[in-house]
Amino acid sequence: MTANRLDAVRVLLDQLGISPEELLGDMLPSHARTMPTIAEYVDRVTGAVSPGAHRVYGTYWRRVSQVWGHRRLDEPTPIEIRELAEQVKAAAVVRRNSRGGRTAAEHLIAALRCLYRHAEADGLITADRNPATQVAKPRRLASTRRALPDGRLVEINHVAGTTGNDPDLDLLLLRLHTETACRRGGALALRPADLDVEQCLVRLREKGETMRWQPVSPTLMRRLVEHAAERGGATDEPLLRYRSGQPITARRYDHLWQRLGRHLPWVHTQQTTTHWLRHTTLTWVERRFGYAVAAAYAGHTTGGRDAGVTTTYVRADITEVAAALAALSGEPHPLAPDPHEGGRGPLVMPNAS
Repeated sequence: MTANRLDAVRVLLDQLGISPEELLGDMLPSHARTMPTIAEYVDRVTGAVSPGAHRVYGTYWRRVSQVWGHRRLDEPTPIEIRELAEQVKAAAVVRRNSRGGRTAAEHLIAALRCLYRHAEADGLITADRNPATQVAKPRRLASTRRALPDGRLVEINHVAGTTGNDPDLDLLLLRLHTETACRRGGALALRPADLDVEQCLVRLREKGETMRWQPVSPTLMRRLVEHAAERGGATDEPLLRYRSGQPITARRYDHLWQRLGRHLPWVHTQQTTTHWLRHTTLTWVERRFGYAVAAAYAGHTTGGRDAGVTTTYVRADITEVAAALAALSGEPHPLAPDPHEGGRGPLVMPNAS
């Protein structure tokens, strides 16, 4: 290029307010720009995700930082991710309900996909250079959880109500989960402000930052109100509490099912947990009221990968959920005027009154 042409380019850049350095920086490929280390970027993403995502992925991000923390974010390759997933799988803690470390490997890959999605959004890498999306997750095995028959529910409720240091609390937990099919997180997040006493509804906030109003029986609502009054706590603080007034944590569930397992060998052998109650209730509802009502009862959103287009048109509303709850509990509900229309009798309930 001649001197005259160079001078013309400089004049044009000056008029546009662009320096030669800025132009050169825009022309550089993404991998040549400033790239954070994996440890640096993990710290940034950790502060940007929800508490739920951090709870699931945090352990695996720490593992990645330990192994690759000093490396640039764009350095790991798909094969290295596969190798690390196999290492995590082999090192997974062996428990009675372990599945060969498959879940640990799946969570590691999911954690890296989350990390690199943020890197894509920040312009640090492009979609075709994302190594995490090029690694397939292990195929999930079928769940061993299943619905419990009435006789097993009777046993669980009896042991919970006759053992332990706080049977009233344990029976209340079992009834709450049996009636609403909520997850542990939904119960732990429940506050006195989430009780609609007049309409017998509780507001559940569960994974994925979802929120819904779920019908409960008058008996359960009365017991929840009494529990809140007896054990204290402000209206915007956790409702479920120990006798001391301290909010319960997930450890209460762990201790409950460990105790049930000591008295009921089948609970220990099959690793029965609170989530089995969710399976039990939703199976009961689906068999009697159909898939749409069961999906609404569970708080599942329509339009997922496994849902057909028909679910858009057959969504159940809260009155149908209330009707199912009334039939399940054997009690009338304000939103369900006829809860005893045909079918089998009420599901076995712990005596929380």
